[in-house]
Amino acid sequence: MNTILVLGAGRSSFSLITHLLELAPVEGWNVVVGDVSLDAARARVGNSPQGRAITFDINVEDAARQAIAQASIVVSLLPAHFHPRVAKHCLEQGKHLLNASYVSDEIRLFDVEASAKGLLFLCECGLDPGIDHMSAMQVIDRIRDHGGELVAFESFTGGLIAPDTDPGNPWRYKFTWNPRNVVMAGQGTAKFLRNGQYKYIPYQQLFKRTTPVSVPNHGHYEGYVNRDSLKYRETYGLQAIDTLVRGTLRNDGFCSAWDVLVQAGCCDDTYTLEGVERMTHRSFLNSFLDYHPTRSVEEKLVAQFGLHPHGGELERLRWSGLFNEEPVGLTGGTPAQVLEHILNKQWALSPDDKDQIVMWHRFVYKQHGTTHEIQASLVATGEDSNRTAMAKTVGLPLALATRLLYRGQIKTRGVAIPVAREFYDPILLGLKNLGIELLERHV
Repeated sequence: MNTILVLGAGRSSFSLITHLLELAPVEGWNVVVGDVSLDAARARVGNSPQGRAITFDINVEDAARQAIAQASIVVSLLPAHFHPRVAKHCLEQGKHLLNASYVSDEIRLFDVEASAKGLLFLCECGLDPGIDHMSAMQVIDRIRDHGGELVAFESFTGGLIAPDTDPGNPWRYKFTWNPRNVVMAGQGTAKFLRNGQYKYIPYQQLFKRTTPVSVPNHGHYEGYVNRDSLKYRETYGLQAIDTLVRGTLRNDGFCSAWDVLVQAGCCDDTYTLEGVERMTHRSFLNSFLDYHPTRSVEEKLVAQFGLHPHGGELERLRWSGLFNEEPVGLTGGTPAQVLEHILNKQWALSPDDKDQIVMWHRFVYKQHGTTHEIQASLVATGEDSNRTAMAKTVGLPLALATRLLYRGQIKTRGVAIPVAREFYDPILLGLKNLGIELLERHV
């Protein structure tokens, strides 16, 4: 078969589908785009003679099975919790599966059967995870090839907005990815290694403990550790390393303002609020603050969290509309759901907004008795709210991996992530040819 089936026509699918359609005449394949919204799928396909749009709903079992049966490779950009169901169909129908999401415990269970059937279930082949893995492993393997031993590795990636976009926005941030993931980011305990010591940061401390990151010619950022960095010791072959940290980048000042929302309880998703239908933005925020008969919301924030009355935290909350008397506009929801809804009114990308991806790696290694350091950085800027840097850096690695697999140039089978040379060398070269490249400097 010569059909590539793409599941999901959302925000991150633009570059993936566009590139697959551009490759289609050369590779001799057809691209079918499936989404619960047929209009969204049609918009992504456009007028391409190699493209076709279909309605796809993973909950409609027979139709989902039939669509997957007609493909040779399935690329899924559906929400991550749907991937095990897609994988089950792919296993039954004998189809390769590629996605950009983290390997879940459920997906890992398909490894043995997929290998036995000669199928590749490739995960974590987007931006973060994805380009971060591949660019890191390329440098790590090169260090090893020359007799070096890695002693420290730090990696931070962030989806931000370009410097010329929305200059009055004090957060220097908008939603370039799933808004819910942003609101829920960092929940749980971050785990990492620092100078040979295991370190843990609980959620309530996460945004207080940041790492400064400087990217040449682009500026200064702050990084927070929001995941289990320890699991990458085995993935990267770094069992003996002293420092291993992976996290998220934000512009300076973001974390202290976001920490106010975390400490107040606005990001909690474990219970439903009462009276949401009568809430304004201001009364939503006030519901988490101490009662006082005369103090304003701003005064209570200053008192409760030790803020400066004219500081950046209040400025950012004000810009986001949290002090407005505008109705929330929901009939119910958890604190996290209400906060997401409020923020989306200000944080959604406008048509001409440009996003920006910033990735930064730091490698410290010993070679022949001498300590060396390499810093590598990638900065990619979007063109508008459709042709975003996020869509490019998530979608293009998947498109390049699809072509490699279709051509028989990837031999790995089973559940895998792209940390081997057969993945990272050709994919990173392909990205470089498309203008996406990490630049290295020796420090």
